[in-house]
Amino acid sequence: MKPAPTRARPAFSSRSGETGSAYTIYVDAPERAAGPWDSVLVMDGDYLFDAAAQAARTLRAAGRIGPTLVAGVGYGAGFGRPGNFRGRDYTPTASPDEPSSGGADAFLRYLSASLWPELARLYPLRSDRRALAGHSLGSLLVLHALFQPKPFFNAALASAPSIWWDNRSILGLASRLRDRQERLDGSLYLCAGDADTPSMAGDLALLEGQLSGLRVASERFPGRDHYDSAPPAMMEGLARLLG
Repeated sequence: MKPAPTRARPAFSSRSGETGSAYTIYVDAPERAAGPWDSVLVMDGDYLFDAAAQAARTLRAAGRIGPTLVAGVGYGAGFGRPGNFRGRDYTPTASPDEPSSGGADAFLRYLSASLWPELARLYPLRSDRRALAGHSLGSLLVLHALFQPKPFFNAALASAPSIWWDNRSILGLASRLRDRQERLDGSLYLCAGDADTPSMAGDLALLEGQLSGLRVASERFPGRDHYDSAPPAMMEGLARLLG
């Protein structure tokens, strides 16, 4: 069963010169809160925005995080439908199985150089901590963003990441990262449901091994599979990263 589409209304549409595509942006901003605020951009915003926004509101009410703006970056189109470019935007390398793949770097330029600055003009956002969150293929993009020499997004929530992509090429990027530095330039929260597939569990363990010593928080959710692990991932991940 796939997650249900978000019930939130889009805040605005954003056209990217970097990718040539338009994106549907959902925003949940804390009311009557002095800035600066933390911020988190959520991939697959058409589906994951509600869970992330609810997690942020619940954590703030409990005093576990401060005021946080949640922005969902979506396509206004379902998985596999025309207009949904996650197979292009979230993949760092090209694969013959996905003809348009390999556009992660252009998409990250859009997020960092266009979308986040636009949000910062509209809302009082912190510039020292910027979070990126995703699930499945969206988490592959999140990992790629954090594993750069100087990551723009320095707080990363990667739920059930698609490490399998392109013969697990993300593991090579993680290995090179560990070879050149003793700690991450930011913070990373990794997670998955313990009822996810054996390949997910094995791949995640491989990634954790590559990142050994880099102070990564990692968690498994009892009884959760690939499709129902996103809500607790948003709750626990945001608490760890922004608390």
